[in-house]
Amino acid sequence: MLKGRRLAFDFGTVRIGVAVSDLEAIIASPVATLNAQSPEMWILIAGIIEEYSPVTIYIGNPLHLSGQSSASSTNSEIFAREMEERFNIPTTLIDERLSTVMAGAQLKASGKNSKQARKEIDQIAAVGILEQGLAIERQAEGRT
Repeated sequence: MLKGRRLAFDFGTVRIGVAVSDLEAIIASPVATLNAQSPEMWILIAGIIEEYSPVTIYIGNPLHLSGQSSASSTNSEIFAREMEERFNIPTTLIDERLSTVMAGAQLKASGKNSKQARKEIDQIAAVGILEQGLAIERQAEGRT
């Protein structure tokens, strides 16, 4: 597996959760929740990219449960293309059909209500996307 950090983005039209891996691509940690409607969104993303210097980027792809594309997945595809064009870093879409649901369940289990968890849920979803991307990389190498 290529050594270096990976970033993951849980893209939404309101908020974008961000997570990062360590240099050995073992641990995924939440980084931030960005306002997707902010005029400074790309500047903030550029700062995160500069800080972590990722070797690859994963973007959550919210397909329908049937596996078909959705309006949200089309938005994620556009965001992924823009990310790759702006930063010239390999970008991969990761199936994230249930990542936000699982993130919400984790936060609820930790005792947080939905209002308290609103910003955290996107970061936790990004961690799930990153963990899934790392697992795919390990599987491609024959590691589990």
